[in-house]
Amino acid sequence: MRSTRSTRYVLIAGAAAIALLATACSGAGTGASPEGGKSINVLMVGNPQMEDIAKLTKSTFTKDTGIKVNFTVLPENELRDKATQDIATGAGQYDVATIGAYEVPIWQKTGWLHDLNGYVDKAKDFDKSDLLTPMVQSLSGEDGRLYALPFYGESSFLMYRKDVFAEKGLKMPRHPSWRQVADLAAKADGAKPGMKGICLRGLPGWGELGAPLTSVVNTFGGTWFTKDWKAQVNGEGFKKATRFYVDLVRKHGQAGAAQSGFTECLNAMSQGKVAMWYDATSAAGSLEDPRTSKAAGKIGYAYAPVEQTKSSGWLWAWAWAMPKTTKNADAAAKFMLWASSKKYEKLVGAKLGWARVPAGKRASTYEIPQYKKAAASFGDITLRSIQQADPVNPGVQPRPTVGIQFVAIPEFQDLGTKVTQEISAAIAGKTSVDKALNDGQKQAEDVAKKHR
Repeated sequence: MRSTRSTRYVLIAGAAAIALLATACSGAGTGASPEGGKSINVLMVGNPQMEDIAKLTKSTFTKDTGIKVNFTVLPENELRDKATQDIATGAGQYDVATIGAYEVPIWQKTGWLHDLNGYVDKAKDFDKSDLLTPMVQSLSGEDGRLYALPFYGESSFLMYRKDVFAEKGLKMPRHPSWRQVADLAAKADGAKPGMKGICLRGLPGWGELGAPLTSVVNTFGGTWFTKDWKAQVNGEGFKKATRFYVDLVRKHGQAGAAQSGFTECLNAMSQGKVAMWYDATSAAGSLEDPRTSKAAGKIGYAYAPVEQTKSSGWLWAWAWAMPKTTKNADAAAKFMLWASSKKYEKLVGAKLGWARVPAGKRASTYEIPQYKKAAASFGDITLRSIQQADPVNPGVQPRPTVGIQFVAIPEFQDLGTKVTQEISAAIAGKTSVDKALNDGQKQAEDVAKKHR
């Protein structure tokens, strides 16, 4: 593995090379207020659950604690670049940032993150024992201590329009294969005016297109690297999976697929523009909200499609982390503990509807009567998908690191983004899959040399 100094260089160089834009949701501040620690800056991804907390914080958390929270909300790719640059360079602009299962173990090794065990242990009502084991493991360092608190956890599954399938006489297996999904997408394509068969991410980014694609690669028998660090980006399994994915989305996928990420597919499914969608289990809460989704109550859920493996769902947590550079550690910790608490989940249920609860992190969530009722169609399959996800052995061969939809090395942030840029171009018809993967293989080989 690379040294701490080399790791720091990779992350700083990757982030500093990109121009960054920040969109303030509540007016991003420039640090602590004159009162000392009464104002914190929070950087977070622009997913529905984060938009919800931005709406609820002032009238609840700030009212109760006096701590003002300035949110900066960014699309996923921009969020990753901004967080990496701020934390890696020690800029100290943010007191809290949403990061995930990929960043936590890597950034913990570099010493960039606060150890949160002390805050968790002192919190009377946080109840660490209630957190799902996969979430705790994915957000802990090598020392077994927590370095981020989960906001919500997720695996992946297949979402489909039950009413459309019924009208077309189609049946979705509870455990479908990707071949069955392709056949169903073809038959559902055009079922309603303007409706396409399936939505799949095509937006470049290791955490955008790279997430669902890598889970498909795993179950088709491929991998980014073998256990002994031989690059396999143009290997047989990787090629089969990528050709399948690109062909499916080009034939039966949404318009503008090469620029579609999680948000665009969520909108397409919510507005009835697609009959199926393979993506994060966390999408269900938004899809079942009748205030924002025309498809609420019409969606069925199936396990992540497979080919050569028994399961293929990924494992992820969007979580709150505190950079070592913060000067407002106590205030930041109060916010993080609140945002990850049972109390906050109940607040969302009461104020916004139980389907919108940021779930997937606590066992107790799935025992709340109101949530069980609201999540009846997707709660159980979400929990089971998270519990059966296997970051150690997600494919058909041994891996050099943990990770289902990513490779847990610092260089993957750059490698995964570059390779998905080429594959996105193939989706757009600007290049071939073979050329994209051959180019990606060269980049992967350069990375592999550093780890042998």
